[in-house]
Amino acid sequence: MMPVIPSTSKKTTLLIVGILLIAANLRAPFTSVAPLLELIRTSFGLTTAQAGLLQTLPLLAFAVFSPLAAGLARKAGMERTLLLALVAIGAGIIVRSGTGLGGLYGGTLLIGLGIAFGNVLLPGILKRDLPHRAASLTGLYALTMGLAAALGSAVMVPAANGFDGGWQPALLLTLLLPVVGLLAWLPQLFTHQSPIVHHNDHHRRSSTGVWRSALAWQVSLFFGLNSLIYYIIVAWLPAILQSLGFSEGEAGSLHGVLQLATAVPGFFIGPLLTRMDDQRAMGIGFALLGALGLAGLLFVPALATLWVVCLGISSGAGVILGLAFISLRSGNATQAAALSGMAQGVGYLLAAGGPPAIGLLRDSIGGWAVPLAGCTLLALVLSLLGYMAGRNRYL
Repeated sequence: MMPVIPSTSKKTTLLIVGILLIAANLRAPFTSVAPLLELIRTSFGLTTAQAGLLQTLPLLAFAVFSPLAAGLARKAGMERTLLLALVAIGAGIIVRSGTGLGGLYGGTLLIGLGIAFGNVLLPGILKRDLPHRAASLTGLYALTMGLAAALGSAVMVPAANGFDGGWQPALLLTLLLPVVGLLAWLPQLFTHQSPIVHHNDHHRRSSTGVWRSALAWQVSLFFGLNSLIYYIIVAWLPAILQSLGFSEGEAGSLHGVLQLATAVPGFFIGPLLTRMDDQRAMGIGFALLGALGLAGLLFVPALATLWVVCLGISSGAGVILGLAFISLRSGNATQAAALSGMAQGVGYLLAAGGPPAIGLLRDSIGGWAVPLAGCTLLALVLSLLGYMAGRNRYL
């Protein structure tokens, strides 16, 4: 069922459109690289691990720059900071596509910086300006990210084949997203420039307490391990599928299916969370669905579409559950803020090592069977973490 947005004034409508167009930038400029990764690797003579670094740099940017977003928003305002995020994404796309190997990595890092700020600030805008519509807009927000990422993944290979320059002009096409988003967001610069959060001494004293909590580590590791598996698959699914006999175009299309499937859980997990006494069954069930998808690719690759859908639903549900655990396991807003910082910091740092490590493993053994088996085992560990983090307990 599609999320329903209540009737709104013109000003609110412009705000919602701006939010959704910024949301469209929070995956596609990053995930659209994966279908072209083999072409990029061949173009520069990169090892598999070096190519995997293109998937790691944005994750490192998420871990490093996300904590800086709130401080900048307090000084410049959330609206201006989000505009700067779009400018960073657009500049990164241009640099990535046209300035050689150094620009490829530097532009990718700049894109990660812009996405990191958007990830942090968009929920703040939603909570500040549309608190009573947050539930109905959350599904649409997730769906917009998934659709943009799916479209980006699906068109990359045909675009690369259609342009004389190959992968570079194909990736440059993603510049449309920040340009359109920037134009839609400009009217918001004439609204208030409120800070995203307010800190006091009590907040600062409480920020370190979660690091000594076993439950906080269970939540953080659940968020991180789910992110690790997801970004490994995002980075290497096209290469895995091509090794299984799929064409570049088919692999790119299935990569788009993966992105689309990640948006599906946003339609039904919310109501389920409110009806359950705890989330153990969901934490275990969705992790095992991911393990099934990974094992299926390994043993029954002919049903790759089914396994990719399983992986997408599992990963998308894991993200929502990880964020829900932050709120559900916290006793107050201060704990929730501290746990959020811990979970995202630990999670993205853990996920950052996944793509290059798997690339290095693949280079060492010459195939994808062992990496897929390893990811399947990680998904089983995730199910255990889902049980522990899903218990009805508080920090």
